[in-house]
This record gives sequence, C-alpha cells and structure tokens, in this order.
Amino acid sequence: MTDSPALPAPPWRIAVDVGGTFTDMVLVDAGGRFHVFKTPSVPADPSRGVLDVLEHAARAFGADVGRLLSDCALFLHGSTVATNTVLEGRGARVGMLVTRGFRDFLEARRGFRANPFDHRPPYPPVLVPRYLRRPVGGRMDARGAEVEPLDEADLDAAIETFRAEGVESVAVCLLHSFENGAHERRCAEGLHARGGFEWVSLSHEVAPIIGEYERGSTTVVNAYVGPKVVRYLQALDERLRTLGLGPDLLVLQSNGRAISTRQVAHCPVNLVLSGPAGGVGALDYFAAATGFDDLITMEIGGTSCDVMLRAGGRVAVTDRLEVGGYDLVSASVDIHTVGAGGGTIAGADAAGLLFAGPRGAGAVPGPAAYGRGGEEPTVTDAQLVLGRLAPGPYAGGAVSLDLERARAALRTRVAEPLGIGVREAAIGVIRLVEQNLLQAVERISIERGRDPARFVLVAGGGAGPMHGAAVGRRLGARGVLVPRLAGVFCALGMLNADVGQDFTRVFIAPLDEDTMDEVRSVYAGLEGDARAWLREGGFETGAMRFEPEADLRYAGQQWDVRVTDAKADVGKLRAAFEREHDRLFGHVQPDSTVELTRLRVVGIGTLPPLVPARAEPGGPMPVPVSTREVYAFGPRGEPLGFAPTPVYRGADLLAGHRLDGPLLVEERTTTVVAGPGDRLEVLASGDLFIRFDHS
Repeated sequence: MTDSPALPAPPWRIAVDVGGTFTDMVLVDAGGRFHVFKTPSVPADPSRGVLDVLEHAARAFGADVGRLLSDCALFLHGSTVATNTVLEGRGARVGMLVTRGFRDFLEARRGFRANPFDHRPPYPPVLVPRYLRRPVGGRMDARGAEVEPLDEADLDAAIETFRAEGVESVAVCLLHSFENGAHERRCAEGLHARGGFEWVSLSHEVAPIIGEYERGSTTVVNAYVGPKVVRYLQALDERLRTLGLGPDLLVLQSNGRAISTRQVAHCPVNLVLSGPAGGVGALDYFAAATGFDDLITMEIGGTSCDVMLRAGGRVAVTDRLEVGGYDLVSASVDIHTVGAGGGTIAGADAAGLLFAGPRGAGAVPGPAAYGRGGEEPTVTDAQLVLGRLAPGPYAGGAVSLDLERARAALRTRVAEPLGIGVREAAIGVIRLVEQNLLQAVERISIERGRDPARFVLVAGGGAGPMHGAAVGRRLGARGVLVPRLAGVFCALGMLNADVGQDFTRVFIAPLDEDTMDEVRSVYAGLEGDARAWLREGGFETGAMRFEPEADLRYAGQQWDVRVTDAKADVGKLRAAFEREHDRLFGHVQPDSTVELTRLRVVGIGTLPPLVPARAEPGGPMPVPVSTREVYAFGPRGEPLGFAPTPVYRGADLLAGHRLDGPLLVEERTTTVVAGPGDRLEVLASGDLFIRFDHS
C-alpha cells in the first residue's frame, strides 16, 4: 500500500484508554504531532472498543489497521477490566488456604467504618465463602523460623474440596509469610502438581506486608480478577500481533507505570486503577509544557471524576486502596474518585430531594440526548438544556445530541416530581454536581494537608473543562489549566509513562546508626531484584533508574508515613519523616523514637518522554463563530440567568490570545466554559488558562 498523504510520520506511538463511556486513542508520530480519536466503549467486550477505535483511526488516515500497527513502536493500554470485575462481581470462583485458627479474618476485617455513627450498611460479601477457606496446619513465627511443619494432609484435603466445588483460582495467605514464604510456595507446588490449578496467588508475592487481613484481602482480589484480566490482555495482545503489532503490548498499572502483558500475570490486582493512573504522565507532561509545577487534576469522563495531586514534582502515592468495599494494599497513585461525570444520572428520590450520581448511564444507553434508548437525565442532558452544549455532533462526531430528548428526560424524572421547571431542574443538577466535585478536590488537597491556593486546577477529561472554572474559583485555586487534549487526558498520559515496579520488604527496626548497614544491604537486594525484573523486560542498564523509599512511624503508632528519595542516612531519613508527619498531622515529637517498618525500591525503565510542543504565536484576535443563549453562574455558584454568549472555535485560539468571559470554546473532544469575570489566555504551549478576578 502506498502512503496516504494523511498518514503521520512513522514510527509512531499509540495509547488506548478504555473508559466507561468512550474509548480514547492518542497517536503521537515521529514529528511529535498528536492525533486524537474517540469511539463509544463496548462494556460487554472492552477489546472490541480497542479495535473499533483503531479501525476509526485507520480510516481517517486512509490506511488499514495492519499498517497502523506495523509502524507502531510502542502500544500502551489502560483498562477498567480489573475494577469492573470486582464492582460487578464477575470474577473467578476462589478457594483460599489459611493457617489453622485464622479462617475468619476476611470477615472479621478491622472493625473500622467510614462513618462510625452509622453501623447499618453491610460490608460487601466476602469473595471466598467460609467453606472454601480451608485451614492448613503449620506455622512460621514472626521472624520467619518454622515452628511447625506444613501439614500435607490438610493440603490434600483442601485440594479435594476445591476440585469438588469447581474452584478456578486459589489464594494462599499463611501466617508470617512476609518473613518466610516457604510454606506458601509448598502449597503452590501441591496445588499445581496434585490439583492441576493454573491460577494460584501467594500473599508473600502479591502483598509482602504485616497485617493478615490486608495481605489476605489483596491476595483474594488478585485471585478473583486474575483469570479474567489476564485472559483478556493475552487475547488482546495476540489479536494485535495478528493484525501487525510488533512490540509487546504494555498495560498501565495503578502506580502510573507500565508493565508488559507477560509480566502482569503475576499480580493483576495492580491494574485496579489502570486507566485513571494515566493522569500521572499527563500531569508530568503539562508541568513541563506550562511551567506550573503544583497541579491538581480533576479528570471528568462520562462516568466518574478522578482527582489527583502533584506537588514539588511528585504525584502523591499510596498503597492503601478500597475497591468496591474491599481493602487492598497495592502501589498506586493517590486517586479519589466520585461518581460525577457527563453520564451521571440525576433524579428525584422518594423524599422529594434532588440527587446526581453515583450511578451513570455508561456508553449504552448513555444520556437521554444520545437517542440510544436512555430515558434517565444526566449531567450532559442538563448542560445541553442550559446551552453549554449545542445540539448535533458531539465528542468528535462519536455521538449526536438531541435537545428535545434531554428536555423530556429532565421534565419527567426531575422537574415534574419536584414541581419545578425544566430549566430549574437543569440548574439544580449542575450546581449539585459541582458541589460534589468541589468536595472531591478538597478531599485530595485540604484533607491531605495541602493549601489549594498554591495549586493550579487542571480540568481534564471530556467533561472537565465545563466545570473547571466554577470549581477552581470556589476552591481558591491559582487558576484553571485546560489542556487542548483534555478529552483524552489519560490516554495522553500513558504515552508519557515509564515502565516500573515496586519491590518491598518488611523491615522493623529503630532508626539509628546500628541498623544502617542492614538497611543498605536490604536496599541493595531490592535493587538487584528490580534490576533483574527490568532486564527481563528488555531494558539496558542506562535506561534503568532506582528510587529508594521507606515507611516510618513513631514508636507505638499504628500508621506509617512514606518517605520518598530515602537515603540510608539516619539524619536525612528522620528529617524527611518529620517534615511529612508535620504536613499530615500538624505536629512532630522531637524526642521520640522513630521506627522503620518497610523498605522499598521502585525500579523504573525509562521510555522516551513526550516533548512539549510550542504553539504558533497568535495574530489578530479570534472572532466568535456564533453566539447562543447560555445560562451563567456567578462567582459563588449563584444563578445569573441566560445571556448571549460568544462561542469560539478552539483552532482559532492561538498563543497570546486573551478573551474575557462569559464565553465558550468548542474543541474537538470537549467544550470549555469560562464564566463572567474570568479571563481565558492561550499559553505558549497552546493550552488554555483561566484566571479569576483578573482586574
């Protein structure tokens, strides 16, 4: 086939992010130019969404999918398959091996509740029923010494039970295995050899931490999602290779770093935040492009809003997650998610109160305005009624918006039950959703000891730029950055991600000079493990980077504090710990003993970063392409009414242009809303920046 004139310069890199409503694709070619595509997701078969968006892109280039993949040097994928498997309860039938006497720790949990004054909501059902949690004799002590040998008869009896009950996947969590996993490995050998079980998850490999409950819960979820997630990724990898892809398919992990499909089979639980974690690479890219180092992203898609924070060049991280009510320990970026997206469903409850979320309309049927059978009103329908969106093609032509369908849905499900007009119903939906968004951003900033006034709010996702100015103003942020590629924020970030994995070891000792030699020895061993893992992935020494970290606490405390860039030096470690402790809790204890609890080395294989572009400087001020009646809100969210509002075409806004609100900017994959009193500027990077009270 001869080259089409529209075909980009090879080789190129491709990222595909499968969301709940849309599947996003970003292709960056050898010249650094971005090409963006969107198609509706296929929840029943996420791989179909990947292939659909590739076919859509190939048609746009006048080529076929084979050509698109054969010239692809790097293919990254983010998916919600692991998350949805847990949330929808569609994982494998799991059996579990536990130490005799510890059969019920999954149900005992920790006894904590998010709201201690409300004891009525039940916990989610345990993923492994009691009759499939089989105890085995044998015991390691807290230092890893064998106290009692493994009882092989118990193991054989458990294998027979698992066979009879149709168990597909087995989780093994034995006491003190984080210090010595020999008994767990022996169980795995028996399960493979005598039971024929393919899927076996060992807690000392999946989550080598103190705490039977968290370690066991993480291992069970790993066993629960493993068969479905790994088979999906392997099938997609094989399909893409058949179509012409040469390199390994890389999938994004919850820690914001990629991993090959060959390596992910060991620990698929690390993919539970695969898609949203793409925001890490996106924040790094836009920090480099704009010079704003302290950023909070509010990435709003069709289903949810994901919030994360970047301060001092680092995105906040955690290893404590909750997915569907199940507690996990997995290296992750610190993301707070709320059910507030363009497809969030609104209505009136039985008490006559307006609600918005957490349920979403998804890709099918989608908002009522899509005309695909949806009858419940959504945030998108409210935006359409208020004039912020225009009827007709939307999201790059992926769907079309019908104003009358949106009005009808709001009338029957909100306006009539509450005895108000359709316009008032739409106003209420937007105000309620924006209050939820504000609280989500405060959760990741103020509640983490960060002052929002230091930060720029990044409005990402297809729906983010419609709410960014309103939320940023009420938050007190420095301003709002609206990336030109906001509609494919996470897919873009995947192209700016490195490959990486965390290697950890429990290490409990006082922080003093006597322990430093052993600390250095442990770090050396963890770095060796990381180096071997990266070498297996094809990385040369020059493309490897290793970041030491440590978890510390004051003696007697229950919770640890993570310290990054942890040098094996007592003074520097203590100073770093106390700075972080003071930020989180507002105090330090200068004369108290500090303890190490865990050491960690992050092994990173560097990939070519995206190079920020520079936009052409602007000429004459742009002219609106139209004017339409749009409902405006005041600085504190108070309704102001409909007013003629200029609408600009995004391509007409060039570097250096400044425009005063109210106004709309229609980009290919999003619409930007600037309110009265806002000033929109086009930065040298070509991205948009909204300032408040600029006068």
